[in-house]
Amino acid sequence: MSRLDSKIGDLLDALKKSGKAENTLVVYIGDHGADMLRGKRTSYEGGVRIPMIIQWPGELQPEQVRNELVSTLDLMPTFLQAANATSVAKLPGRSLLPLLRNEQTDWRTYLFTEFHLHSAHNYYPQRTIRNERFKLIHNLMPETTNPGYAFTLNRFFKGLPETIEGAPNYIRAAYRRMQAPPEFELYDLEADPYEFRNLSEDTNYAEQLSELQTQLSQWRRESNDPLLNQENLLRLKGEIDACFEGDSAQKSRLQLNYLDYFFEESNIGEKHE
Repeated sequence: MSRLDSKIGDLLDALKKSGKAENTLVVYIGDHGADMLRGKRTSYEGGVRIPMIIQWPGELQPEQVRNELVSTLDLMPTFLQAANATSVAKLPGRSLLPLLRNEQTDWRTYLFTEFHLHSAHNYYPQRTIRNERFKLIHNLMPETTNPGYAFTLNRFFKGLPETIEGAPNYIRAAYRRMQAPPEFELYDLEADPYEFRNLSEDTNYAEQLSELQTQLSQWRRESNDPLLNQENLLRLKGEIDACFEGDSAQKSRLQLNYLDYFFEESNIGEKHE
């Protein structure tokens, strides 16, 4: 927060001195989570929730705290509307200006996120949907080891494995779940904001599970998700695995050819889940 106050403050001061502060839409966002377990490189909230602060003097209602489901995909339509530019058809995001102006608007009910891989050594694709309260993670390679777990576990903090083993049972279980996740993880973000308790097999939440599964499958079809085709999923994994020498990923050996097959109509059409 100190760096935000000082460095961003310097930029805003420079903008003010330029005489353009009153006519500039300023957006501050952060990176996608801390580079720690269950943070960056995952679909947990610690890896997908980021700060977003927006300022536009005289144009937006000040001192608002909004709770709607928004995304960085919303920034381009926001900028286009702010500039009175022609909108672009079929953008996945929506302009944030109606929210920021506190106007009545029919906002989205669901927010989708996805993860593929990080660098050459953390291929573990996930698709995620959440509504105001519940969140569903679909692990596309369930019951297999998530390579990001060991990579991050031993990267930053000495003694982290011992710390995890000394935690309460439900926390240890959450970390084990990340290491080799089931196909679905369902969380009640209101009661369990840190996503420790997977509810996907709890019959009391069968309705919420079914709702989110249906909406997520529909979104994947509408967005032509190339990993709906299991052959694409495994082919990409094979390309990534080929760059390894023993347990070490060699980026110089990495040859990715997914553009040759991801978006061929035949690869998406009839091989949906």
